[in-house]
Amino acid sequence: MRIAAGVGPGFAQVVVLVGATGDLSRRKLLPGLYHLVSGGFIPGCRIIGVSLDAIDAEQFRAFAREALDQFSSRTVDEERWATFAKALDYVSLAAGPQVLKAAVEAAEAMLPGESRRIHYLSVPPSAALSAVRLLGEAGLVERSRVIMEKPFGTDLASAALLNARLHEVFSEDQIFRIDHFLGKEPAQNILAFRFANGLFEPIWNRNFIDHVQIDVPETLALGKRTGFYEQTGAYRDMVVTHLFQILAFMAMEPPTALEPRSISEEKNKVFRSMLPIDPNFVVRGQYVGYRAEEGVDPESDTETFIAVKCLIDNWRWAGVPFYLRTGKRLAEGQRIISIAFREPPKSMFPVGSGVGAQGPDHLTFDLADASKMSLSFYGKRPGPGMRLDKHSLQFAMHDTERIGDVLEAYERLILDAMRGDHTLFTTAEGIERTWEVSMPLLEAPPPVRLYAPGSWGPKSIHQLVAPHAWRLPFERAWRDPNPAGG
Repeated sequence: MRIAAGVGPGFAQVVVLVGATGDLSRRKLLPGLYHLVSGGFIPGCRIIGVSLDAIDAEQFRAFAREALDQFSSRTVDEERWATFAKALDYVSLAAGPQVLKAAVEAAEAMLPGESRRIHYLSVPPSAALSAVRLLGEAGLVERSRVIMEKPFGTDLASAALLNARLHEVFSEDQIFRIDHFLGKEPAQNILAFRFANGLFEPIWNRNFIDHVQIDVPETLALGKRTGFYEQTGAYRDMVVTHLFQILAFMAMEPPTALEPRSISEEKNKVFRSMLPIDPNFVVRGQYVGYRAEEGVDPESDTETFIAVKCLIDNWRWAGVPFYLRTGKRLAEGQRIISIAFREPPKSMFPVGSGVGAQGPDHLTFDLADASKMSLSFYGKRPGPGMRLDKHSLQFAMHDTERIGDVLEAYERLILDAMRGDHTLFTTAEGIERTWEVSMPLLEAPPPVRLYAPGSWGPKSIHQLVAPHAWRLPFERAWRDPNPAGG
């Protein structure tokens, strides 16, 4: 399989995967790398797994195969797997920097022509700096890029310190702070939708938009992540990282060019315009039973749910609230952005016509891997008189013949990092500013309120969004793009 010029990196790649036997590696990174390599996206690749586990290369290959069998969204081709398996090697952290350096040099010697290095640090924040030091001591900084996992710090001071220490080893243009939400096709489609369509670009402002909701409820519990979650909570884990980045895509001004520096600058302008988060406009929740889970403090104040009202103090968005919500053990798993438009005067319609009865018109983006979007509107009900019903126009990527071209988020972001494209990654300035606006909440958080597993969170969320209403749960489901017999 050959890829069009400009899609893949121009050089062969050596991937140093730190945390190679962890959950993220098993679920996303190894299946993603297999697809990129076997699909021909990379002109030559060797992968060196690094972790605390005392295993050898053959055991790491068995681990990788099990990960693909369990989590790959695509069928594993045996011939391509055999080729991929030969590209895998493993070094235990206990072996030290010189053994890692020798493994990388051996891998580079097996690749055709000049190569580049990608260091993926799939480790918690507490282990990030030690991994960076290991790479520095191994002399693996030259010709390399480093991908950092979120959360990037836990507050302003720790994020600034992490950036400072990181810059002692890598330059800013070598650093790729990953947010897998921005790697999803729908997130990138927001840019296309906003700036390529004359129908919507002129109305993307306070004059026509009443409020915006970014809503990412999850049905899953924490499983083995309770230790990590006790140190972070829903706000640090999801809002500072994912939801603020989506907010920036929604709210940014048109960039001067579709290139990384221009887009990053417009996103950072949004962060600079954000007002500090007011704890009075925040609801923190914790699902009943969380404190009884293994690894959780019996008196834990960690939130498993967060809802936040954000304000952007600039010309375009003055007075338009952005409502962000996410949490664990909620009623549904969804990832939506919902834009509510201002309602027109309705005096011409008779009483009982139904106008306004189902809320304002909405434009809704579904952030699942395969794009979906919906535009709701009022229309006349057939028959005598003037009765109005709510209808919707819907689009799904499945409606096209291009669904097979969709890269999963981690695949797209790894490929972009290999190409040196920072468009979908966060900057040091942006990270530190989002922590800066978060400090009033982190220093004086409101008390957690209990909520039942399977619900939509604490009841006080309705006061937070009033006089509006939460879009989830939807009154109507997404239409099935492939109905039976269709």
